[in-house]
Amino acid sequence: MRFRSLCSVRKPLIGSNSWYRSIVTNCRAVVLPRFGGPEVLEIHSNLEVPDLKPNQVLVRARAVSVNPLDTRVRSELDDLDVLGGTIRSGYGRSIFEPLVPVILGRDISGEVAAVGRSVTSLRLGKKSLGHYILLPSEDASAIPFAALTAWRALRSTARISEGHRVLVIGGGGAVGFSAIQLAVAVGCHVVTTCAGQSIEQALAAGAEQAVDYTIEDMELAIKGQFDAVLDTIGTEDTERAGINLTRKGGHYMTLQGEAASLADRYGLALGLPLSSGLLWKKQLQYWYSHGIDYSWTYMRADAEGLDEIRRLLEAGKLKVPVEKTFPIEQVREAHEAKDKRLIHVGCMAVADEHLLQWHGN
Repeated sequence: MRFRSLCSVRKPLIGSNSWYRSIVTNCRAVVLPRFGGPEVLEIHSNLEVPDLKPNQVLVRARAVSVNPLDTRVRSELDDLDVLGGTIRSGYGRSIFEPLVPVILGRDISGEVAAVGRSVTSLRLGKKSLGHYILLPSEDASAIPFAALTAWRALRSTARISEGHRVLVIGGGGAVGFSAIQLAVAVGCHVVTTCAGQSIEQALAAGAEQAVDYTIEDMELAIKGQFDAVLDTIGTEDTERAGINLTRKGGHYMTLQGEAASLADRYGLALGLPLSSGLLWKKQLQYWYSHGIDYSWTYMRADAEGLDEIRRLLEAGKLKVPVEKTFPIEQVREAHEAKDKRLIHVGCMAVADEHLLQWHGN
């Protein structure tokens, strides 16, 4: 999926494969010209708008989220300390480096401004959230990526249902908090781990137990085993604990798969086969040692998932709180706040009324 931030000069266009209605000619966008800290981000005010393809739509963006994946992609290569373990910043370098300068962004909220000729499910002026969800709320910009990631793990992979026990490791982040709410809405018994400041929020969302990982040992504090374990942290310690807490026949899923890091280290041609081999090895290992299904989980747009998320949002059963909003001119400050973990759950940069985004597959 690609995003482009657009301006307000419009012209009608009728023609061949690029046919669409009410299009703009130039754009402004937050551009990543090179990898580094928040200071490298640039606001460009007059970029040419790419042709809109038949299966694409143009969205007038009211708000865009600052996702942790955006800050990892933007960063220089480095090892980050997370909950006593390390994860690699500079995520997806093998994919994004050839595209620099690149425009980051995954979640948006706004209205449809133009549609390609093959688009039939949306019309001009419709409220649009992320990957073609409709929702009349600017705060929705913080939801799509996190909620789809959680939905893919719990509903598509683990296929949780009423009565299942679900453990969410890292329930204080956007994906983890979405996972708690999705599982509760299905009728599952949910336990989570998070930092102390997120305990009250997790319990209010429906978790039956919330363990403060900073002062308690997860394996000692949590009793019983689980049908599904979603590990949003993915360190060696959380993986070991999560595996041990997954019941035989259950599913352990981690967000910290090795595909991107191995591709970054060895290149796509070698890294992807290596990651497939590593995943297969772990799946066999844990199937024979624990009798569980082990998987790396990623966000992928899914019509069924989007529909369920829309229904939960409209029913008020799914929310990702936005702790702070920034005007687009302060996008560097927004990234810095996310880097320093000053914003724990939701953070978004707010667009003005003339900002649009080009959105397609």
